[in-house]
Amino acid sequence: MKRCVFIIAGTFILYTVSAQNELNQNSQIHGNFQIDAQTYKPDTLIDAPKVPEKMLLNSYANLTYIRGNFNAGIRFESYMNTLLGYDARYNGSGIPYKFITYNNEELEITAGNFYEQYGNGLILRAYEEKFIGYDNALEGVKVKYSPINGITFKGLTGRQRNFFDKGVGIVRGIDAEFALNDIFLCMQDATTITTIGGSFVSKFQPDKDPLYVLPENVAAWASRVNVVHGKWSVNTEYAYKMNDPSTDNYYIYKEGQALLMNLNYSTKGFGWILNAKRVDNMSFRSDRTATLLQLNINYIPVFTRTFTYTLLNKYPYATQAVGEMGLGTEILYQFKKETWLGGTYGTNISLNYNRIHAIDKSQPSDTNLIGIPGTYGYQSHFFKPGKELYYENITFEINKKFTSSFTSNFIYQYFSYNFDILRGMTGYGTVFGHVGIIDAIYRLNDRHAIHTDAEILLTKQDEGNWAALTIEYSIAPSWFFSLSDQMNFNNPKHSGERHFYFGSIARAHKGTRLQLGYGRQPQGVMCVGGVCRNVPASNGFMISISSTF
Repeated sequence: MKRCVFIIAGTFILYTVSAQNELNQNSQIHGNFQIDAQTYKPDTLIDAPKVPEKMLLNSYANLTYIRGNFNAGIRFESYMNTLLGYDARYNGSGIPYKFITYNNEELEITAGNFYEQYGNGLILRAYEEKFIGYDNALEGVKVKYSPINGITFKGLTGRQRNFFDKGVGIVRGIDAEFALNDIFLCMQDATTITTIGGSFVSKFQPDKDPLYVLPENVAAWASRVNVVHGKWSVNTEYAYKMNDPSTDNYYIYKEGQALLMNLNYSTKGFGWILNAKRVDNMSFRSDRTATLLQLNINYIPVFTRTFTYTLLNKYPYATQAVGEMGLGTEILYQFKKETWLGGTYGTNISLNYNRIHAIDKSQPSDTNLIGIPGTYGYQSHFFKPGKELYYENITFEINKKFTSSFTSNFIYQYFSYNFDILRGMTGYGTVFGHVGIIDAIYRLNDRHAIHTDAEILLTKQDEGNWAALTIEYSIAPSWFFSLSDQMNFNNPKHSGERHFYFGSIARAHKGTRLQLGYGRQPQGVMCVGGVCRNVPASNGFMISISSTF
């Protein structure tokens, strides 16, 4: 008994001294804010809708206080009202994110709101992406514990953000990761580096459905391995989820599975990437009735390549958590300097290919139809792809520096895009298209540069052909001026040509950036990491202000 009292008292004294030392340290305050506003006027030529408010605004501000091992923060958000394309349920103002964290060498504890990811996110990823209006932060308690070098345990429980409220479901999770080369002395000098991990996540939501008996507790688990050996690396993760009838899967009782594999080889001047995944009924939300970007617990990674060019993003791939099976590969090669193809500065080329199908589905044992609500739903052969093609693309890119002042990028892409599936619509079918890009930067001197970007997209489906031209003049490090035009032609839905002009001016100084612009924006889809939102057409002024301190 005395021994226990001594330990507790000693621990209290140590933490008291530690706390006093921390209070003597200098405090720090960091933060950032951003305001995005736009005016709107109806434009029948581009199908821009009427906006009653005339101007819409998204804004937020973060403030973080740090002192020793403690840090705390809040975020204020205001949508008056949300910009077109964002969910109107964000309208209003409030403080949806606040937290306090204590951490030392072994332990980190957070109370309040937080983000977290286990492995690749197959069963848990809480994160924020302002550009698409996505935020599934958890509110509760999160713990991270590293008792020795190479071992990390995580645990959490909380409810997810649901606009300015919280979802009805409770999320609980644990994760463990073991870096074997750090744990075992015999492996510390090994040429092969191995890390293994595992996760368990569950959600609780009461069953109030009048028609079906629904599971109130739904569990999911995942295991992962990452191995690096010389020039090779492989990462794989498998996830399993119990039956989880929901709006997404039309209330079937089939379990969910996901397998993700990444293989990489890299050496000087050459790289090869191979990705494969299979996803079957892996929609996982803390509210079974939620849709779109609302209350997702997990995340299905996308391996299709991300581009910054306008027309290459005209038909982006959106991950299909209810079922997809795909393969992607990319080869990167650099022609050496002072060779015929390399020239003075060398030449970089890449070849990328992706193909994604539906999964195989056959009749379940309890019905002669596939996907009937209240049944098992369907049978699926794990290694057999479905017949329906969701997406395919092949992209060839050349990046070349011709002189010390002139650099260019050339891209060609062919794509096949299942519009009905990837946009959740009917009657559009599959879009087949070709995209060409010529991108060039010419530096007049150390401060002045001209950037030109010419693009073309040719297709006989959907809205027909597009051409885009952007010219940007920059004066480093502060000023940017740009003019652009997207032209839509041979559109079966509109006669003649449609132009989407846009001009902007921006200034960046220290931590502050101001941008003003005016013009038309075409209707489309904005995606980040395979998660997408629709963007309606618009015509008007825009202003964006951001600052960090």
